[in-house]
Amino acid sequence: MRTVDEHLADILGNVPVLPPLDLALMEAEGAVLAEQVAAPVPLPPFDNSAMDGYAVVASDVATASEAEPAVLPVIGDIAAGDSGVSAIRPGLAARIMTGAPMPAGSDAVIPVEWTDGGTASVRISRSAPSGHYIRRAGEDVVGGQIVAGPGTRLRAAQIGMLAAVGRARVLVRPKPRVVVLSTGSELREPGTALAPGQIWDSNSFMLTAAVIEAGGVGYRQTMVEDDPRKVLETLEDQLMRADALITSGGVSMGARDVVKEVLTGVGTVQFSKVAMRPGKPQGFGLLEGTPIFTLPGNPVSAYVSFQVFVRPALLAMQGLPPAALPVVTAVLAADVTSGAGVRQFVRGKLSFSQGTYTVAPAEGQGSHQLAALASANGLIIVPEDVETLPAGSQVEVLSLPS
Repeated sequence: MRTVDEHLADILGNVPVLPPLDLALMEAEGAVLAEQVAAPVPLPPFDNSAMDGYAVVASDVATASEAEPAVLPVIGDIAAGDSGVSAIRPGLAARIMTGAPMPAGSDAVIPVEWTDGGTASVRISRSAPSGHYIRRAGEDVVGGQIVAGPGTRLRAAQIGMLAAVGRARVLVRPKPRVVVLSTGSELREPGTALAPGQIWDSNSFMLTAAVIEAGGVGYRQTMVEDDPRKVLETLEDQLMRADALITSGGVSMGARDVVKEVLTGVGTVQFSKVAMRPGKPQGFGLLEGTPIFTLPGNPVSAYVSFQVFVRPALLAMQGLPPAALPVVTAVLAADVTSGAGVRQFVRGKLSFSQGTYTVAPAEGQGSHQLAALASANGLIIVPEDVETLPAGSQVEVLSLPS
């Protein structure tokens, strides 16, 4: 058997990095930036008002109070987007809206709440220092400043930043398009009736959702029965729209392990036993240059295999560090045993209290027991050279997406 690390290294050494694409800004949401973006102008590009109120010369209101308000003539209104050049001199005020450019000669904004709201003249009942409620040009971003660089995942805030510096299009590494399919003649679509010996397909739904969680675009393909010709035809048909393929089922040692049967010797696909539990039977390779991950059919085995092997590969394809799930150190709440020579991933429930994580192993650790996985939020890692971890031990736990 090969180790977990050996199998992962083989995968990461062979998955291609997706070529960059020039995309419209909204189409780039969730993709990974492949260029450096600088601000062509300062942000804000001009001094502007942070409040609705009145632009004044601060010295004119230095002694203003409720008892003795300053009274100033109002010479006009300045709205946000006003492109005309305006100015005031000492002894005057201009009504100004939030975001509007400051008129030349003014050096403070008095909020409308500190005034009587006058339009011809205004009574100001509080003083304000120079610079009060003014957003200075460049106080957010200076001209030429780098606002985003390669490797940045473009979420809402980053999309907003790129729009703010005037970018309509960006060069990105796109989200990997991943086709997921389950194999097995016993499988049926959820929502349909079951005959004896049949089960509803859960793996393809679960793995497609996991692809999306990992930053990819998941396409669920209807399950395929254990017919070698149909399995191979389906895989070949999906190559046109896929940056990667994931199958579940048909990779072990059985007489009808159809995925292993049809892909052995095809492209660079190889099948291995990996020293892990759950998830020992694994397959990986390139099918006409497209990575294909052939995962076990038991639901928990398929899910753990995805998180350990496929998730890092999808990140690598986007030019990102192939990170595993976040790892936390926790105190084990109950004893855990493991087979010698395998890395075991034990479903558990993480909790956090008074600065310390605690993890309790879930009941039901069989690779077919999906209920325990659905209620878990962590995978306790039991190293290959450990057979027993007593309660109270410090353990590493993969924190599952929540």
